[in-house]
Amino acid sequence: MAGLDNPIHLMFLLGVLLLVFGAKRLPEMGRSLGSGLRGFKDALSTDAPQQHLLERDTSAAAQPPAASALADLRSVAAAAASGEVGPRPT
Repeated sequence: MAGLDNPIHLMFLLGVLLLVFGAKRLPEMGRSLGSGLRGFKDALSTDAPQQHLLERDTSAAAQPPAASALADLRSVAAAAASGEVGPRPT
């Protein structure tokens, strides 16, 4: 018999875990594992509505408006022309 289908194997595994982690730490690990699995399951069940929002956000971010990019370039050029950009004299 291979695997954990035998109750003796499960008791042996629990005994080793008890020796390694201690009696105080095992319930804390069980709670954190349970809450992590619950959060993972909730995230999987609510994935479809968020996927629609994610697709809409990435499509808008993939095509930045040309007007704002042009305005940014003009402001950088104006700052460079006025001498605001560059090292300051000491």
